[in-house]
Amino acid sequence: MKILNSKTLALVALLAAVILLGCEAPPPESIQNGYRGLQMQTNYNPKLLRESLAANVPPAPIPPAAEGGPMAKDVYKNVQVLGDLTVNEFNRLMVALTNWVAPEQGCYYCHVSDGGFEEDGIYTKIASRKMLQMTQDTNANWKDHVADTGVTCYTCHRGNPVPEYVWTSDPGPGQPTALAPTGQNIASSTVAYSALPYDPFTPFLLQDNDIRVIGETALPQGNRRSIKQAEWTYGLMMHMSDALGVNCTYCHNSRSFYAWDQSTPQRTTAWYAIRHVRELNNEWVVPLSDVLPESRRGPLGDVYKVYCTTCHQGAYKPLYGAPMVKDYPSLQGPIPEGGLAAAAQAAEDAAGAPEDTQAAPAEDVTEDAAPTEAAVPAEEAAAPAEEATEAEEATEEAAPAEDATASDEQADAEEASAPAPEAAADESAPAATDAQAEAPTEQQPQQYRPQLQYPPPSMMRYPPAPLQYPPAPQTR
Repeated sequence: MKILNSKTLALVALLAAVILLGCEAPPPESIQNGYRGLQMQTNYNPKLLRESLAANVPPAPIPPAAEGGPMAKDVYKNVQVLGDLTVNEFNRLMVALTNWVAPEQGCYYCHVSDGGFEEDGIYTKIASRKMLQMTQDTNANWKDHVADTGVTCYTCHRGNPVPEYVWTSDPGPGQPTALAPTGQNIASSTVAYSALPYDPFTPFLLQDNDIRVIGETALPQGNRRSIKQAEWTYGLMMHMSDALGVNCTYCHNSRSFYAWDQSTPQRTTAWYAIRHVRELNNEWVVPLSDVLPESRRGPLGDVYKVYCTTCHQGAYKPLYGAPMVKDYPSLQGPIPEGGLAAAAQAAEDAAGAPEDTQAAPAEDVTEDAAPTEAAVPAEEAAAPAEEATEAEEATEEAAPAEDATASDEQADAEEASAPAPEAAADESAPAATDAQAEAPTEQQPQQYRPQLQYPPPSMMRYPPAPLQYPPAPQTR
């Protein structure tokens, strides 16, 4: 009996060890992305990272189209967006779109089989035309967000006619209550099943509400930056952290989350990203409400919209930064008149011009173009910040200075608010330039195979601001 008990005990212990071993996650790894002692690090699970890398490998590019030939608009009918491509370039892009969006359905997912390819008798063709224009606009006008890496249709669709990750306004559980609805205390995966408001997307990624946590005036004096409103911001931040697969400290400095002058350059990119996604929904997706069928709508009748997960899908950069768009120049921006060959010839002629001819434009770019592209957005972002100190309620366009006042001294608060977006924007530009210099286009592998190594974000290129101690207590 004793032998049986000892054997049983050993078997139970072995079984328990096997169960615990199976439940034990691999030891997490961390990448330091800030100064030591501040917990500025990104933690990740090696097993989940390997799965994410395998799921974010883009398809190999289609061989380039043969040069020359007639324009697509001269051969095909009703070509409204891609007419200035040659027939070979046009057909190459159509094959790529089919593989990216509807590999199983084929060409007839967007084209009518019995009425000719030129017919607009199916909603998917109208929607795809708008999505092509949206992609071109993103790559041409939102480089503060997508840089030169850019996006393609595959970035969101990944072989699905409808992107796997989309959102619609959540009606909630519909339970009767005597309290004003705040969207809280309802289990929702969007906020990690916490007590935060379950729909942080409608107020921030569709509407233009403040993304704030810390107010700028005392509570009795009209301060509307309440804890309840801050929780909506936390809900959006949790979504962004999950969508990019990063910690809060990927963008924020743990010693001062609100201070822009102590944040990483990625926070500036995120500031532009929020506004970019909001524009995508309002300018491109929502206008398709009259076109899309009921099967492409949510329970409240609103169409599927995009958010951070639509493109990122758990990667800090979509497809871990694979530059797919470089192989498809027709998606890099609106196609100029004369087609891609004419644009390439113009660029080649400009590059081969005499130095004297190039000198004047170079000065113009330095003095005129740079302030337009870099300083103006910073000024636009800083201007509302000045209004925020004068008015009780600030718009979200002041987000670079959103939480900037924790000191009791008004002078310190003004210094922390207005200059912050300029400093962040200035620091983000050299980061993009360095990335381009370190990774030339010709050295990119054709298959874009990511390395099994989590790339750490750039180190902060500026020292943290000095600590600001509160003033001495006043005598009564």
